[in-house]
Amino acid sequence: MSTLKLNHFTGEVQQEIKITGSKSESNRLLILQQLYPNLDILNLSNSDDSNLMLKALANKGEEINIGHAGTTMRFLTSLLSTKVGSDVILTGSGRMKERPIGILVDALRTLGADISYIENDGFAPLRIKGTKLAGGKVRINGNVSSQYVSSILLIAPSLENGIELEFEGAITSIPYIQMTLGLLNTLGVQTSFEGQLIKVAPKATIEDTTITVESDWSSASYYYSLVAMSANGKIELSAYKKESLQGDSVLAEIYKSFGVKTTFLTNTILLEKIEGFKNPEHVSFDLIKAPDIAQTIAVTCFGMGISCDLSGLHTLKIKETDRLVALQNELTKLGAEISVTDETLHLKAAIKINSEVSIATYQDHRMAMAFAPLLLKTTILIEESDVVSKSYPTFWEDFAKFQ
Repeated sequence: MSTLKLNHFTGEVQQEIKITGSKSESNRLLILQQLYPNLDILNLSNSDDSNLMLKALANKGEEINIGHAGTTMRFLTSLLSTKVGSDVILTGSGRMKERPIGILVDALRTLGADISYIENDGFAPLRIKGTKLAGGKVRINGNVSSQYVSSILLIAPSLENGIELEFEGAITSIPYIQMTLGLLNTLGVQTSFEGQLIKVAPKATIEDTTITVESDWSSASYYYSLVAMSANGKIELSAYKKESLQGDSVLAEIYKSFGVKTTFLTNTILLEKIEGFKNPEHVSFDLIKAPDIAQTIAVTCFGMGISCDLSGLHTLKIKETDRLVALQNELTKLGAEISVTDETLHLKAAIKINSEVSIATYQDHRMAMAFAPLLLKTTILIEESDVVSKSYPTFWEDFAKFQ
């Protein structure tokens, strides 16, 4: 992978950008399509994660390697558990073998799944022997990645008794769980989510259905950051809708604090910098429901000279990299005063931004994209820039319009 130099850009920030479908929605729908083959999907994500999911679902061999794709690993663990008569080894990259999956395996085992660890208990690679799961009741700690929960919910309607999933403790990333339930509802599956209990009813078949995937809100965050750091930026993004299933659509509200107005048009959103906007000295956000936009917000605050306190970030420790430590390392190189804990980030207002700094990306697509908008403030280098293909393969092609 190559290092990409982003020269300081002082031109107008005005463009129209079309963003690929959400990989979060796409990967959920691809699993559901396995259960309901008469489901047709439009505007599917062209991300590495979705391409890996497609490849894995088509794999008829004895081993499936999903690389860095955490969503694919978690969703396939449940799906493969239901494939009666199959015997598959599910593995991934070195980093994937460090990411815990024991909570999901334990929950599936209570439903009767036959899953064993090949190397280290609680981690991939897994040997999964498909069997008929009846469904029923399962308990899971609420304070874990929502992908574990969604993994179980996606197979729930295919089980004879459906699923009653009870949470223990506070629930993390509720919007991603609601996204999964929303997609199930679109297919006519009956669900309920009250208090600590989710119920999903069984449904053997659905009517012929076509679903168009909404574009990815996480990917939109980098353009929100650009407009925020600009003097009078204006960017139109497609395809988006006001009633979104994606938790990261909270961007429209959060970025008001940075002077960005969002106007919902027909299938598009228009981002505009508010004329005469005065930067706040400090902002504080609890991102427990939208942790994937934390990197973007931290970099926005740094670029605008705003101090910030961000909380609700404990799931960032087990992403493609430890995102909190990565942010601390790279922002410090740029001149930031920053501290992190296991679930919070604290940034002091920047006095000066260092130039020609080379940003390490840690095999994490969001690190590369979150730092890119700083080209409005200084010249910056992005190491292993190709990593963006994980979620947004055409990012640099689109971003070249601002260089």
